[in-house]
Amino acid sequence: MKLETIQAALPDSGLRQGANWLFSPKPLELDKRTAKSLTRLGHPLAQFQRASDSVYQRSAKGKLPPWISELLDAGKPEWITSAQRSPELRNTLPRVIRPDLILTGDETHSSFALTELDSVPGGMGITLWLSQFYSQHGYDVLGGEMGIREGFQSLFPDTGGRVLVSEESADYLPEMEWLASQCQNLNTQSAEQDKGEHSAAYRFFEWFDWQNIPAAQQLAASPKLSSPCKPHLEEKLWLALLHTPSLRKIWQQELRANHLQRLLEIIPQGWVVDPSPLPPHASLPGLNVHSWEDVANFSQKERQLVLKVSGFSELAWGSRGVHIGHDMPSNEWQEQVRQATASIHQQPWMMQRYHAGKIIEHPYFDPETGQERIMQGRARLCPYFFTDLAGKTTFAGCLATIVPADKKKIHGMKDGILVPCMV
Repeated sequence: MKLETIQAALPDSGLRQGANWLFSPKPLELDKRTAKSLTRLGHPLAQFQRASDSVYQRSAKGKLPPWISELLDAGKPEWITSAQRSPELRNTLPRVIRPDLILTGDETHSSFALTELDSVPGGMGITLWLSQFYSQHGYDVLGGEMGIREGFQSLFPDTGGRVLVSEESADYLPEMEWLASQCQNLNTQSAEQDKGEHSAAYRFFEWFDWQNIPAAQQLAASPKLSSPCKPHLEEKLWLALLHTPSLRKIWQQELRANHLQRLLEIIPQGWVVDPSPLPPHASLPGLNVHSWEDVANFSQKERQLVLKVSGFSELAWGSRGVHIGHDMPSNEWQEQVRQATASIHQQPWMMQRYHAGKIIEHPYFDPETGQERIMQGRARLCPYFFTDLAGKTTFAGCLATIVPADKKKIHGMKDGILVPCMV
């Protein structure tokens, strides 16, 4: 395969506004054990979202400690908190699930570190195109040639529906238009111009942007909107709440033991950045210090930590609100931790242990010469799962992003390789 072959097959839109990536002669290879583990994550992740919604709703009703729902509602307008508690949306959950998984482990065994759980993910159009391209060139990609298309089509009835893309998400418009064109009876529309009808629609906009979308409140009331108006489920805080000692028994009640164990294995230890004072004899679990001011004063070696905006913010996607402790000067880390603690009631933050990801080698084409080269890099795997109305979750495909080994953050970039995965 040559670079020209791939470039000639790319749709005219390029699939992503103003974004380029490195092409590769082949998909990323995973061993059978890793691939099996990856493709089976959908059900426990869907159960985690179901359990999270249950915990939130019970807290809002006073059946669990009120601080849970208060934390998750921080900074949101009252109409949104009312909508996500409404009887009409009681049984609605996200039907698209995409975790961000850092590929970790060693030469003999791979594992994952889950850094985000996205229910309004980008990348579906690119993943479908890459899956089609490499399948047509003889590679047996995970999810198959049409897995993403079939999964996305399953979100709509036979009569079809509309895909709503906001101006804030316009960089993704080309790939969403192409994805819709591959399906039946789907059309892409401006979220800002939508009339808010309660027919089937896929939401490719964020709720923090609601003031720019005139029909936001009408759309939020629709049980036929996917993903539904439950922005509490889009908070990264859940990754920290899973590890919160005071909620351990609640999670044990909400989740099957094997699902809970699997989640704890792949989700790094995390903390809500809450400045509430601790008793003199207490400490932050796992950090072994008494306050977030102590965390702010950690040495570089101690700062193997990631600080993140939780959600409901323009900084909460695309790695813009992500700060890696050991990759920052001490004074910047101190200031960022202090800002995070100060914003607990308006914009909560969370922290996770940092997992670098293992070093792998993968070929790519030099964009200038077309020659094949080898990158030593780290990989993020983004598997896509779709859940039907009966609650069955199906794996549809996986996008791998491979960046040079010296990059601390793994996301789509011009010197990153995008490929599907295969065994």
